[in-house]
Amino acid sequence: MTSDRRFPVRLDLKKGAVDMSHGSGGRAMAQLIGELFQRYLDHALLTLGNDQALFTPPPGRLVMSTDGHVISPLFFPGGDIGSLSVHGTINDVAMSGARPLYLAAGFILEEGFPLADLARIVESMAQAANAAGVPVVTGDTKVVERGKGDGVFITTTGIGVVPEGILISGDRAEPGDVILVSGSMGDHGVAILSKRENLGFETEIRSDSAALHELVAAMIVAVPDIHCLRDPTRGGLATTLNELAHQSGVGMQIREDAIPVRPEVAAACELLGLDPLYVANEGKLIAICPPDQAVRLLDAMQAHPLGMESAIIGEVVEDPHRFVQMETGFGGSRIVDWLAGEQLPRIC
Repeated sequence: MTSDRRFPVRLDLKKGAVDMSHGSGGRAMAQLIGELFQRYLDHALLTLGNDQALFTPPPGRLVMSTDGHVISPLFFPGGDIGSLSVHGTINDVAMSGARPLYLAAGFILEEGFPLADLARIVESMAQAANAAGVPVVTGDTKVVERGKGDGVFITTTGIGVVPEGILISGDRAEPGDVILVSGSMGDHGVAILSKRENLGFETEIRSDSAALHELVAAMIVAVPDIHCLRDPTRGGLATTLNELAHQSGVGMQIREDAIPVRPEVAAACELLGLDPLYVANEGKLIAICPPDQAVRLLDAMQAHPLGMESAIIGEVVEDPHRFVQMETGFGGSRIVDWLAGEQLPRIC
């Protein structure tokens, strides 16, 4: 980066820390934005320095989603709050069938937070956005007093466009539809817990955090009439299926033996007294489609790197009570209810 007369002393990105002046709106804040945020999140719309991003959207219906990220710890196996904030919002936009276009990011920083950690987070965010082809084009930064925050919170907002003829919504599941998942359940939540509690497992469990929009695009090419898409984040598979059942006014019947769960995740959940069906995911999706399209959709999902472990796990049924029921591995049946309370707080 070239020198700037406004800032005779460069930010100390190795030993420096956030202070209240970095949120004051003055010279120090301009330096933080220029030498850190604009340095990593380099995009023409962002470096203009306006309070908004001006762009012309392509044809189609616009979709917008926003998401706050308060995860603890900030860094975990398979990612960090920076990449997670990009992936999470891209996925929320993509679950409508949209092609994500742009992101906005808001940072709440705590006084005393190391600039080295902030740079690491923003760099990770930039790498995730660049890899996904969905740039951060506008944002905001605020600083709170020491002890009034928890290092850094990030809110990201995404905007995308849905092609004509695509209608994917949580209220479109119909009796007879087939339920699919794109891979193993519970990886993210167990990765966070293992890091948070300093648990050592023989095999490291890594978060599945990933941007799913390219997988979704491939699925739509194969089966344009997908009825529902949802990423099972907080509350996991079980809670997300209950949400969809209530939105659509239907029941769900799933099979325990068909649900992919990694052996190491299952073992960790058993040790910790957790049910993997309720553990968060950040790089998986649930799809519901007409029964005559299920095999074609499964093939398309398994052909994509992020869907190689995809599986059909059940079907939509008529049920005025909107229950999600599971056939267990022992041949019995049980209600898979909403998550009661919070299994793992601060998970995303």
